[in-house]
Amino acid sequence: MRKLKPDMKLSEVKVDDYAGVILPCQAVGLFPGPPISPFAVSIVRQAVAKGKPVAAQLGSVYVLAEAGVLKGRRYAFFDDPLIEVPRVRKKDLRFEGAIYSGSGVVRDGAIITSGVCPSTEGWMGRPDGTAELTRAFIAELGRKK
Repeated sequence: MRKLKPDMKLSEVKVDDYAGVILPCQAVGLFPGPPISPFAVSIVRQAVAKGKPVAAQLGSVYVLAEAGVLKGRRYAFFDDPLIEVPRVRKKDLRFEGAIYSGSGVVRDGAIITSGVCPSTEGWMGRPDGTAELTRAFIAELGRKK
């Protein structure tokens, strides 16, 4: 495990300074998890409103759902969060109106999601989507010139 030292707080981020936003896996814990930062939600909403690419992997897909930007869009996640799993989790209603499309990398317009990250690859038995997600994000950045 590596430790990173942040350059700035989320509250200091100016979306106009960036070509796009990529959110790492495990940016948010599993549902119901701790509250999602309103600053992260705001950054995502602003980026989507400005047509900037937004990529999210596994736990950070929750940020997109919280921001309401998945409604009517296809997205990836490790499984369908609208299906209740007894003794494990309830339906996550933030995903209502969004289209669950599997755990692989899914691109819907400028929103790119992946349902499997390095830390979940082993227990899920599915391939990590980090490289493919990153390539799709970079390709989308190239389209936005």
